[in-house]
Amino acid sequence: MINLELDVYLLGKEVIKLKRDFSNASKQKLLGMVDDVEKEKFCDFTDFVGDSYYLAEKATTVSEDAILFCGVSFMGESAKILNPEKKVVMAESSADCPMAHMVDVEKIKEVREQYPDVAVVCYVNSTAEIKAHSDVCVTSSNALKVVTALPQKNIFFVPDENLGRYIGSKLPEKNFIYNDGFCHVHRSITAENVKKAKEVHPEAEVLVHPECTPDVVALGDYVGSTSGIIDYATASDKDVFIICTEMGVLYELKQKNPGKTFYSVGHRQFCPNMKRISLENVRDTLRDMKNQVELPEELRLNAKKALDEMLRIAQ
Repeated sequence: MINLELDVYLLGKEVIKLKRDFSNASKQKLLGMVDDVEKEKFCDFTDFVGDSYYLAEKATTVSEDAILFCGVSFMGESAKILNPEKKVVMAESSADCPMAHMVDVEKIKEVREQYPDVAVVCYVNSTAEIKAHSDVCVTSSNALKVVTALPQKNIFFVPDENLGRYIGSKLPEKNFIYNDGFCHVHRSITAENVKKAKEVHPEAEVLVHPECTPDVVALGDYVGSTSGIIDYATASDKDVFIICTEMGVLYELKQKNPGKTFYSVGHRQFCPNMKRISLENVRDTLRDMKNQVELPEELRLNAKKALDEMLRIAQ
């Protein structure tokens, strides 16, 4: 165990040195960004931690010329869409989100033919191609506000069905068309297991991400995004919580709330794609500047329209 901790420490020091050497050698500044569920592994060298859109948007406000992204592929694409002049590199090129690929352009075209006035609402956990064929993007934290503001009654929500159904339940005046995509991590969290956890910890509040299935959402004392869950638990006067989202968030929860207790629901609450990202990946990417994100300009501009529309409405 001591040798393992030493190896991690030395590897982290090497990553920090490579990051500094890159800036000195290229006369450019490198920005380290990491998804909030992976903070524990990379907190020593990252500049910003947050969800996918927060990081992509944050990159537009900084002076650095290069961005190292510790996340899955759609996160790097979003950063490149908003920052075409910056060099965006992914720590691990094979890290991808299956849900981002659970809708295709043909399905969107079919729905548009059936509902000519439909608004295609695209969760940011999606590919650049799907964003380019959508009317507006949303995050789990701003989806309700954005969809409420849309003039269209018909809403085709892609790619995540569960988040779509949660927002649809709040807006009965609109007609939602659902896609059959899902996050396998959140779908693995079952109502039965949540009830069992509640029996063991009856004093606990249940905090649920809206990517969970509707029967799990119905059991939540609070339903919200990853950042919303962190903020709620931090502000709450309760001391015990059952967390229904990816387990990587537990690190941030414990860091901000050392006197509080957090329980997961089951052993499958982790994203294997995010877990592919390692300090070794980061070291190699910094050393070789590989895994650069490139997008055709026409695709980038079309995808940017949906992101810009979200910003316009959500502000």
